[in-house]
Amino acid sequence: MSEYGGDLRELYQEVIFDHNRQPRNFHPMPEANHHADGHNPLCGDQLTVYLRVEDGVVADVSFVGHGCAISTASASLMTEAVKGKPVGEIEALFQDFHAMLTGPDHPGRDFGKLEVLSGVKEFPARVKCATLAWHTLHNALVDAADTANTE
Repeated sequence: MSEYGGDLRELYQEVIFDHNRQPRNFHPMPEANHHADGHNPLCGDQLTVYLRVEDGVVADVSFVGHGCAISTASASLMTEAVKGKPVGEIEALFQDFHAMLTGPDHPGRDFGKLEVLSGVKEFPARVKCATLAWHTLHNALVDAADTANTE
């Protein structure tokens, strides 16, 4: 691997560690008008995603729960990425993010900070950790009654 590739990997790891140690938007939201629970039975990650949707836009988003570093960092990065975005745009981002981690080709979207999670693709068992918050977000958006899981 090139020196640049190694430096980039270290930067990605540092962003993941930072979002795990100090997750953004980590609190319950009593004023939420949508929420959903998520569970990854493989490694025990559990979280709840809260949304306040106003006029088709996610005005606020937060989460609570516990999980591995990748799960927590992904949820934290997700909340930053979706706050203030229209619901339709979030659904498209969810599909592209999932494709980035599970598909053969990168979707070609500029993922911004979410790109740090692209390396998870190299560890198939950890993809479920990275996508749990996103499946839970989707369930919250559609008011699904069941718990989101990665199975």
